Amino acid sequence: MNEITKIVLTGGPCAGKTTALVRIIEHFTGLGYQVFTLPEIPTICITAGVNYLTDDRQYHYQAEKATLLMQMHMEDQFMEVAAKCGKPAIVVCDRGTMDISTYMPEETWQALMNDIGSNTIQLRDSRYDAVLHLVSAANGAEEFYNTDTNAVRSEDPKTARKLDIKLITAWNGHPHLRIIDNSNDFEKKLRRVIKEISIVMGLPVPADSQRNYVVEVTGELPDVTESEITQTYLKSEPGTELRLRKRGWDGSYVYLQSIKKQAPDNEVIETERQISPYQYVTMLQQADPERETIRKIRKNFVWEKQYFEIDTFLDREDDLSILEIAGVKDPANIKFPPFIKVIKDVTGNEDYFNSSIAKK
Repeated sequence: MNEITKIVLTGGPCAGKTTALVRIIEHFTGLGYQVFTLPEIPTICITAGVNYLTDDRQYHYQAEKATLLMQMHMEDQFMEVAAKCGKPAIVVCDRGTMDISTYMPEETWQALMNDIGSNTIQLRDSRYDAVLHLVSAANGAEEFYNTDTNAVRSEDPKTARKLDIKLITAWNGHPHLRIIDNSNDFEKKLRRVIKEISIVMGLPVPADSQRNYVVEVTGELPDVTESEITQTYLKSEPGTELRLRKRGWDGSYVYLQSIKKQAPDNEVIETERQISPYQYVTMLQQADPERETIRKIRKNFVWEKQYFEIDTFLDREDDLSILEIAGVKDPANIKFPPFIKVIKDVTGNEDYFNSSIAKK
């Protein structure tokens, strides 16, 4: 079967999603990929006459349930189409399942999950290879904010900023959530969209500016999402690193296989795909006997428009916690939260690579 990458493009009003979709089509079609862009289901429903602002709770619940089921069905059907198109494919969703959760109270969302027999982890982490959140122009590029490009949107800048935060919170915890803000001009914003998708697909791109720090958490983390991770390294050929991960919480897990390869120009290309529980258990038989299985708790949160990820390694005497920050251009400009104490910068220090920590 041909390779398929599934991406969610989300964000607050006037974030640039429409233009980004066009850029994605142009760029990846030129590289030989079949690009499928899926429309925003709530907009279709509003155009068809659905009133999400109704005070009728039963009507609202049924409308949201229908929206979610339509979203899932559309995605599933296009994945089947992509599998038969005869070339590598990208399925880009204009918003995804978790966007729908931001328009209802938490208890309503949980009731809906029970109704359809699913849960947040499955809908957030299992369905998509990456989630790109484009920050609304109302947050950092106010002079460009307007809703003229979407007839069903009418949010003022204050409301748009609040919605932006709710959307980030809804997707917080996805292993490949990237927040693309307005710190640069719009053209660079679009270029970063292409770059992030290319990274997920394992295509060569300029080195990702990622920083790592040994830290101590000294206060409460805001709107944190926690997950358990079990990480096992497999036997592999020189220049290649194979890794399995079981990631989830409270009995609901996602299983992933990662492959890192050294390119001829010394660039490291990493690809990751979701696998079934059966494939996971089967592959565990190829575990590298020279490495221990890593167990850690991952905490994801957003602070000052920056996405933070802290891994606390279990089964260790030193309570090692490593903070990862992606998309850093100048380390001097990093604003660390007041509840994080930086012990030392370990960026590029192989002793703190997961593969080194796993060595017996």
